[in-house]
Amino acid sequence: MNVLRLAGGWWLAAWIALSVVGALLIVLAEISRARDAFETDARIAHRLLSQRAVELDAVLATLALLQTGAEANPPERRLPSLYPQILTVQRRDPEARWPRSDLENAEALSRSRRLPALALPDFTAGRYTLVLAAHPASFALLIDMSRLVPWSEWPADPQKSLTRVVLEQGSQQFVIQPGALGRSGWQFDFRKRLATDSQPFDMVAMRHVAWSQLPWLAISAWASVAGAALAGVAALVRQREQRRRAEELLRLGQVARLNTLGELAGGMAHELNQPLTAVLANTQAAQRLLEENTLDLPTVRGALAQAASQARRAADVVGRLRSLVERPGTAAHTKPVALHDAVRKVLHLLQPELALRQVEPLLAADSPVWVMAEPVALDQILHNLLLNALQALEQVPAGQRRLDLAVLANSPLAVLTVADSGQGIPSEALPHLFEPFYSTRKGGLGLGLSLCEKLATNMGGTLTVANQAPRGAVFTLSLPACARP
Repeated sequence: MNVLRLAGGWWLAAWIALSVVGALLIVLAEISRARDAFETDARIAHRLLSQRAVELDAVLATLALLQTGAEANPPERRLPSLYPQILTVQRRDPEARWPRSDLENAEALSRSRRLPALALPDFTAGRYTLVLAAHPASFALLIDMSRLVPWSEWPADPQKSLTRVVLEQGSQQFVIQPGALGRSGWQFDFRKRLATDSQPFDMVAMRHVAWSQLPWLAISAWASVAGAALAGVAALVRQREQRRRAEELLRLGQVARLNTLGELAGGMAHELNQPLTAVLANTQAAQRLLEENTLDLPTVRGALAQAASQARRAADVVGRLRSLVERPGTAAHTKPVALHDAVRKVLHLLQPELALRQVEPLLAADSPVWVMAEPVALDQILHNLLLNALQALEQVPAGQRRLDLAVLANSPLAVLTVADSGQGIPSEALPHLFEPFYSTRKGGLGLGLSLCEKLATNMGGTLTVANQAPRGAVFTLSLPACARP
């Protein structure tokens, strides 16, 4: 699995989650703000309309209180010039009758309640009549509902406001402010009776918040900020991962150099020990011959004794060098290790190399598979095998590069196979591939695979290699299986 692609998927999911949560909070805040503004404006509108309605009651009460006898130009005729919402003022003297029956009914109701009463309103024409029964004359005001609104104090521009405001009575409805209503989104409602019993109208306000009215600019800005923040965090995490990968590779490199030096020292000791032993044996033989000779040759004996001493000293130096740099045995340091986790760890360390060569490894694992191994030695074996496979894949086009890994539980052993689609290993080189100082790569020391094979053997396992069809090589690492700790 491509680690970077997986990480990228997580970052994308995190960005989407943050963007959605932030957008939801912004939308909720905007809806709350719109609701508060709507309710504030609705209450202001209700108070203004109630004041106008109560004002009409006061006008009728003043007419009844200050009425005089019949005059040619009674004062009530001047009321429309003072109150634009009053279209006409009608007066019924004691001997007269109202021109309509609804006015007579309203006067009767007003007399029984001792309050102004509403005659049959005509919301279609935007008119209603308010009647007050008084003595000796009764009065009726014809009201223009469109002028009932004090526009100079109105909380919104009626042509631009999105809030719909109407007056309702029963099934009749008079639109004061049209607003804009929709079918989707959020809707707020406000309904309250005007503050006078003489005009039993409900003021109804409605506000619709459509999806298009949401603060998309703020939502986009939040998504951008969230993306930038996550990108910064991703960069820090990526930088930290690169530093950890470099430290781990450095550690593996140091161990590899130490082990390689041990192999080199071991080879040198093996190669030098035989001639040194021969020198020591020859000089000792010469010394014995000289001791049997009757001739007095003290100088020869001293020189030969010194040569023998120097030969012993050389052998001791080589021995001390070998014991100094020789890698200690790994069998005593083995412990349970999850083989599939170790493979994923090394793949993560080699991710830059994989990306450079455009190789996406495929790992099939019987999870979990546990082995008895020394962790550092196992890491070194895996690192060498995978790096060798990547170097072999450089010989084929990018589109033909495959790296397949499989972890299998095959009691009493656990098996890891590393198969590449490179050119394979020449048949004449296969028997010598794990010999020290043997290399098929120009400039190679020939110690890497030899070291890996010895590390595997010291842990009670094996490392083998074979070619596969149609091409490529497959390395098989077998280690003792164990139960999960």
